[in-house]
Amino acid sequence: MLQRPAGFSLLELLLTCLILCLVTGLALPTLAGVSERHHVRTAMTSLTSHMQLARITAITHNRRTVLCPSQDGLHCTPDRDWSGGWLLFLDEDGNRRVDRAEDILRVESTPTSHRLRITSSLGRQQLRYLPDGSSAGTNLTLSICNQAGLLVGQVIVNNAGRPRSQLITQPLPCPG
Repeated sequence: MLQRPAGFSLLELLLTCLILCLVTGLALPTLAGVSERHHVRTAMTSLTSHMQLARITAITHNRRTVLCPSQDGLHCTPDRDWSGGWLLFLDEDGNRRVDRAEDILRVESTPTSHRLRITSSLGRQQLRYLPDGSSAGTNLTLSICNQAGLLVGQVIVNNAGRPRSQLITQPLPCPG
């Protein structure tokens, strides 16, 4: 009886590699979409939880609180870009600036993937909560956009101060 040598032939090995490459090529675009949705959900959850913390703090301490975009964790930035992080602080005198280091309640310095951009609606760079938990002024919308310039998620705060988030399923251009 003839015994065949153990192992794989070169043809079997090449065929296995080809199948593996095809399956990987088909799966990569799907995995990229899953990864992006995960980063969007993480950003929305972080924003919403900080907004809820700001609101609860304003109510329990009976003081104004401000949530604003911040690059350094000490000062609010004057632009609408929240991608670099944000800052939550008590605003005793209502000037919408950090007056003392003790007033800083929370700093989020790396909130999102570097592939996402978060911008606030025109005319509203900050979110301020009054002692009754309401958010004075107009509604605030934070838009989350991907690298392709498409809107992928939003966090919206109404005048009552309640935040809500939504994933965008239809491809829309990112608001300017």
